[in-house]
Amino acid sequence: MAEFPSKVTTETSAAKSDGGQQGGNSLRGLVAGVTIRMDQSFIRSIPAMLMLVEIVSGLLQWTLIASAYSWALAVYGWVMFVAVTLWLLTTLLFCLILFGFQSKLICVPWPLTVMSYQAVAAILCLTAFLANAASVNQYQLSGFLHGHFGAAAFFGAVTTVAYGASTYFSYLDWRGDGGNAASGTGPS
Repeated sequence: MAEFPSKVTTETSAAKSDGGQQGGNSLRGLVAGVTIRMDQSFIRSIPAMLMLVEIVSGLLQWTLIASAYSWALAVYGWVMFVAVTLWLLTTLLFCLILFGFQSKLICVPWPLTVMSYQAVAAILCLTAFLANAASVNQYQLSGFLHGHFGAAAFFGAVTTVAYGASTYFSYLDWRGDGGNAASGTGPS
């Protein structure tokens, strides 16, 4: 029986790359370097709460329109496009910030990117809200559709106000006066 050595060295070395092999274990190395953590300070911040309001009210807006006969007026195509697109992008942005992926993508100027997104979203949401609110009266005789489109216009207004407030807090974060807002959207 062989004896256990008295000295053991634990050295690590970089994996040797084969010149003829394309890619190799690059995906495995990329995934091993990613750690997922939830940013508790962001979830308690005002920008996070506003983003949650945007997500919930945007979801209610487009589901109300989708559940009614919105094909009768072409304006609801625009409202649906804006509501669904902004809902998806806001959900994605919320998850990126919540799980700290913005700290992994340091080449992106996050405060400016978030502020620009929120400003464009506020403008688009305002146009969709105005189009929705202007066309509600065409369904006045139909109580069911009138109620759906009226409620969708209300949630469109809530979403628009939330995007406007988010734009303001994103501006404060971009300027550096954000206080609580700066803790969640900047690279850590």
